[in-house]
Amino acid sequence: MNIWYNLNPQEVLQQLRTDTSLGLSATEVSARLKKYGFNELVEQGLKKPWQILWQQLTDTLVIILLIAACASAFLGDYKDAVGIITIIVLIAFLGFSQEYRAQKAIATLKKLSFPSTKVLRDGVWQEISARYLVPGDILQLEAEDIVPADCRLLLSTGLRIQESALTGIPEPIDKDPQTLEQHLPLHERHNMVYMDTVVTYGRGQAVVTETGMNTEIGRISSIIQATEVEPTPLQKRLDQLGKSIALASLGLVALVVILGILRGENLQLMLLTAITLAVAALPEGLPAVVAIALALGARQMLKRRALIRNLPAVETLGSVTVICSGKTGTLTENRMTVSILDVAGQRVDLTTKMRTSAGGSNRERPFLLSQPPAISLLLASSTLCNNAVLEPDQEEPRYFRAVGDPTEGALVMAAAQQGLWKSDLEYVFPRIGELAYDSQRQRMTTIHKFPALASRIPCALETLWRWSEKTGSPNYIAFSKGTVHKLLDVCSHIWINSQAKPLTEIWHRHISLTNAQLSQKGLRVMGAAFRPLRDHQDWEETEQDLIFIGMVGMNDPARPEIRDAVLTCKQAGIRPLMVTGDHPLTARFIAHEVGITADNNVITSDELEQLSTEELLNVLENVSVYTRFSSEHKFEIVQALQRQGHIVAMTGDGINDAPALKAANIGVAMGIRGTDVAKEAADMVLLDDNFATLVAAVKEGRVIYDNIRKFIKYLLSSNIGEIWVMLVAPLLGMPLPLLPLQILWINLTTDGLPALALGVEPASPDTMSRPPHPPHENIFARGMGRDIMWIGLLMALVSLGTSYIYWRIGNPHWQTILFTTLILSQMGNALAVRSERNSLFQIGLLSNKPLFGAVIFTFGLQLIVVYVPFFQKLFATLPLSGIDLIVCLIVSSVVFWSVEFQKWLLRRHQSHEHTLHLVTTAQPHHATASSLRQLNLRTCKSFKSQDRACYLRLHLRLKASGYRRK
Repeated sequence: MNIWYNLNPQEVLQQLRTDTSLGLSATEVSARLKKYGFNELVEQGLKKPWQILWQQLTDTLVIILLIAACASAFLGDYKDAVGIITIIVLIAFLGFSQEYRAQKAIATLKKLSFPSTKVLRDGVWQEISARYLVPGDILQLEAEDIVPADCRLLLSTGLRIQESALTGIPEPIDKDPQTLEQHLPLHERHNMVYMDTVVTYGRGQAVVTETGMNTEIGRISSIIQATEVEPTPLQKRLDQLGKSIALASLGLVALVVILGILRGENLQLMLLTAITLAVAALPEGLPAVVAIALALGARQMLKRRALIRNLPAVETLGSVTVICSGKTGTLTENRMTVSILDVAGQRVDLTTKMRTSAGGSNRERPFLLSQPPAISLLLASSTLCNNAVLEPDQEEPRYFRAVGDPTEGALVMAAAQQGLWKSDLEYVFPRIGELAYDSQRQRMTTIHKFPALASRIPCALETLWRWSEKTGSPNYIAFSKGTVHKLLDVCSHIWINSQAKPLTEIWHRHISLTNAQLSQKGLRVMGAAFRPLRDHQDWEETEQDLIFIGMVGMNDPARPEIRDAVLTCKQAGIRPLMVTGDHPLTARFIAHEVGITADNNVITSDELEQLSTEELLNVLENVSVYTRFSSEHKFEIVQALQRQGHIVAMTGDGINDAPALKAANIGVAMGIRGTDVAKEAADMVLLDDNFATLVAAVKEGRVIYDNIRKFIKYLLSSNIGEIWVMLVAPLLGMPLPLLPLQILWINLTTDGLPALALGVEPASPDTMSRPPHPPHENIFARGMGRDIMWIGLLMALVSLGTSYIYWRIGNPHWQTILFTTLILSQMGNALAVRSERNSLFQIGLLSNKPLFGAVIFTFGLQLIVVYVPFFQKLFATLPLSGIDLIVCLIVSSVVFWSVEFQKWLLRRHQSHEHTLHLVTTAQPHHATASSLRQLNLRTCKSFKSQDRACYLRLHLRLKASGYRRK
């Protein structure tokens, strides 16, 4: 790619073999279309249906289930085989339908139409689709045009381009065809315009330099397509779990065969028995339950306006440790807003809402107009020297929206909100001339007819009328606005107390200092001035001896909900980072405002490039704001954080965010303001562009992961119990304890509805007040593997012990009792594992109504199997007496009470660790009968984050009672 901005216009035209008088000929266009192709990005396209299906079927656990189904069919157990195949079909259907629907939704969001553009060909200006542009085409650019390709400017008249989607900078960039001599970042190439950016002001002529995939957007798209997708933490954990189960099954087969051979059993019979047992040991319902839980989570997030593009992304949100967020449009509202009005010696802080009610347009004197008259003059002059207009919002007709340059729109909107409507002002002061803004002068001037009658003057500008009468009524008045230092160059007076006073050196320094202070606060500052005119003058003569009125400070305000969302992230142990292409001062101000950082540490892209790998890793640990970052730098930051072991979420809406969105563990695009490229690269789309929606999604992701652990614990402990029963019973000399169909029934009933109901367990109170679990944490971490083993063993001992007693006394119901006790034990286990710490009686039996219903339903099904004659024959059961059924219920409850006892011990241990000890110490007071003793408060050990709120409440109570903390 040529560095076109380093070449002068004539050199660019020569290299592209074109000219500004004729443009390209039709023959040359045809040849270049064949050489360069159409001006469009190469479509990544949707995955083909068979590719999505193949991805679902090649999961480790699904492969194990396929092998198990084949083994069952080989053994003649066709019912088991059909059951497993049914589960596989369900898993594939859920995963396939979710991803396919999400891709279709993204395709619907994508805008497929190409903008039209004015191009010079064969000496004639014509309007064509941007798809047919080629390098060398001469284009005409005007306000509100979408730039159709990367171009080098040839001519410019006050041209401004909104490049926030590409660079992250919210303010429009002034463009000028002047040649640049050095290598510059994208946002400083003022003689270039880029595809999909928007002309907000002025007009210009440019030559197309790059089209399609050779444009800056095309280069970003290439980076996205080359980025490999990292497996999610859940995918890694489930893959590891599948391999562990496969190895355990092989070990089980080997153990059973060896024990059988030692006992002298038939080798073929033992092989068949071992394979049957291995198939029974597999948690057939696990992949289906995981898929359904993720699908339910995705559905829940969609209700909260978050579209999930692939199911594993649901859980990945809950594992996020770092959020890298863009600024413009993500943390801010992506609109310029007037916040400060400053006139000589006086300042008004103003928070402006961009939408002004059209239905209730209040024309009474607003609060601002009761302020010093110079404030009103400042707003009025900024509105008159302005090309933006207010129009009713088509989506919300009761409201207005500003059309035109965002900066000018903010000025017009601010004035309208305070009763100074542009249409009213222009009726009184009709415009008769304009000196357009350009990047050299950095100011704009308009000339207006001065009203002859005082009755037509708005009350806010009465002081201007009185002053003009004293100095001689003018026929015209000129209003100017622009950068403060350029405006001061042409000012000789300053407006003070409704009078024009000489602009002394002291006032000049004061204005310059105020300008610098406002800029330090991240504001874009613009000055306003005026000059009365007696008759028409040359443009050059108009912009001199102006009267400086004051300054307007504008910024792109932070979204009101962001501060709370950032605080919630920090409480949840998630570190938010700002990574933006904007100015360091602006970025730092917004970061302070929303609570991302409390210090002044900011790293720019130039500073980043000077850092070594070790220095970069150290910076990432200590700095939270990164500015002037291009797409490559954002991509580098994400990868560096991932090398440190972080699970990274990247939020953004611009084209420049897309590579980092793709590289991040979870990319989050904005649905309203987000570009098509960003949406295609993301794993999740926030349909309402609300950062708070992301926080809610993170909470949902954590809940889902917690619930996945719960039903993995439930399923595996139940299956371990079955394995122990099948292994120990022969050692006790008992016949086959469970028939294959009974094992299948246990797996279908207990692995089905109760496990699914655990997937919708409500969030625990500390879900967002604890740090995320380690990214590489094993699925069996935090004692879950231990719990699975002892709960399964206890389940087997209880069930097998009871049936062994019945068997020893010759009771023929022993197998039915074992069958029933095992199922009821698993139901008690399902109720007990709902919380790792809190008792079922604390969280409430009915707080998860689906699980309570599933337990009752499963118990009812078991009664049908035991007491209905048809099912008695099918499952080889015998009817139990009332006493036998009560025995099963009592014995099976041992598992429930044991798990509850373990949780009580855990709560007692944690409570002991965090006990606050009160130590009484005498303090020297005056000797009185009512001398008080103060108590020192100290903690034995440091307390965890979830206990801090409780500790704080206790501390405040103690403090109110006269205790003090030591």
